[in-house]
Amino acid sequence: MSIPVPFIQESELYKLHTNPEENPPLTLPGHPRVSLQDAGPLRSFLYRELWAVDLERMAPHLWIMSTQSSTNITPLHQQKVKGREIIVTEDPRLHLVWIDNRIFIKPLPRYLLSHEFWSEYLSTEQSILRGNVHEKKTFTEIQTSALGLLRTYYFLIRYESDLRIACENSRLLPSSISWPKFCAFSEAFSRIHDDAVSERYHYGELRLTRLNLYAKPLLGKFQYERIQGQYSAFFARFYGPLLFIFGVLSIILNALQVELGVEGLLTTMQWQFLWYTCRWFAMITLICMCFLTLGLVSLLAGMIVDEWVFALKERRKKRKSWRQRDSNA
Repeated sequence: MSIPVPFIQESELYKLHTNPEENPPLTLPGHPRVSLQDAGPLRSFLYRELWAVDLERMAPHLWIMSTQSSTNITPLHQQKVKGREIIVTEDPRLHLVWIDNRIFIKPLPRYLLSHEFWSEYLSTEQSILRGNVHEKKTFTEIQTSALGLLRTYYFLIRYESDLRIACENSRLLPSSISWPKFCAFSEAFSRIHDDAVSERYHYGELRLTRLNLYAKPLLGKFQYERIQGQYSAFFARFYGPLLFIFGVLSIILNALQVELGVEGLLTTMQWQFLWYTCRWFAMITLICMCFLTLGLVSLLAGMIVDEWVFALKERRKKRKSWRQRDSNA
């Protein structure tokens, strides 16, 4: 399909062809091994670089795992406030995926900053990338994912401080870009609608722990992405829950043992007070541990139910807005 270039030529941040008197470049900017003249390898490369295969497969179910809004993206300065380390990744599957104190962000490729590249390769029906029927589908997926990736940077960089983080600390953008230039470049990104981007980009940030959890039924994989490089790091996350369960069971068993042990004191009247004390202390300990365990389980269940209720409400609102938009069209 033919789409408009998402920015005007005057605001482009990278010139594909700097001197009209010279021959046009033969390789993809930033990737000298990829030829611009060979449609097949170029198409395959852009597809791998931009299309998040696993996330697009999971996209119809992402409403379970994340806020159902493409604007759910925290600016870079706020990522620092949250204590998150920005990890640069070239894998589109990990773009805006976070875990603990880390968030993975894909740098904006130089070729997507060029108006000429968009005009010749991405926005026109005459592009060499279009090809046959099957390749046309791949071409459309490249277009929609490229637009989605561009749009995320409108929300990641909202202040000049965000741009400094992107250019200097994280190297997400070329360091030569100024704040006025970026504002002019990204001015129209907020008007890119969800219909124009791939389904993954209907959502913003995604939590890796939830992706790993739902990867089993949705992808048939044990994990969406394995972060731990060692077995020790993988099993370390189970130590806390296992120690808690062991501690609770130990206290309960010890309380039962005290209760059974003091039964022999009833034969002697002088030990009757100690029997009452030990027995009631054991019973109170058992009751407290039961209430503590029940409270923690109820808290966890309440949080899960609350998240599901919120997700279902947001899903209904979104479907209602879709029906209203279709009826007005």
